[in-house]
Amino acid sequence: MSDDSDADRMLDAERDVQARLGEQPLDFDANRAISNIYRAAAAVRRQAEQGILAEYGLSWGGFTILWVLWVWGEMPAAKLAEECDLAKGTLTGMLTTLEKRGLVDRNRSSEDKRQVIVSPTEKATDTIDALFPRFNQLEVDLVAGLDQDEILTLSRLLRIVITNS
Repeated sequence: MSDDSDADRMLDAERDVQARLGEQPLDFDANRAISNIYRAAAAVRRQAEQGILAEYGLSWGGFTILWVLWVWGEMPAAKLAEECDLAKGTLTGMLTTLEKRGLVDRNRSSEDKRQVIVSPTEKATDTIDALFPRFNQLEVDLVAGLDQDEILTLSRLLRIVITNS
């Protein structure tokens, strides 16, 4: 948006959708809300990948895997896929890439040989230790137009949408 007065106006895309589908009994407010969640998520991902993550040679998915392992430690691959919201096959390919770069290790569980345990390496920990404060600054920059109450309200409202899915 070009200035503050634009904040209260519908985006051109929102107007186009309503113009195209306006005769149908649809909830356009719900449509705009969900469409804007998607747009916001795509914008955040794009900015992160083209900036900070590119400097570290990481995709959004690779960063997410390393971040989850950094916060919660080693875990079974199936749980990691769930935590990262990735299909198991997608995770496998990403782990292969991260393993080749020396960022994760995969080992069979000693209790259940069918289970693969994924662990962050020291290199992964060092990478996230250096990367995450910069990533958090991006997060700060992206919510800079909101006051603290608005940030907390946004978080609360998004949690509601997430738990409804």
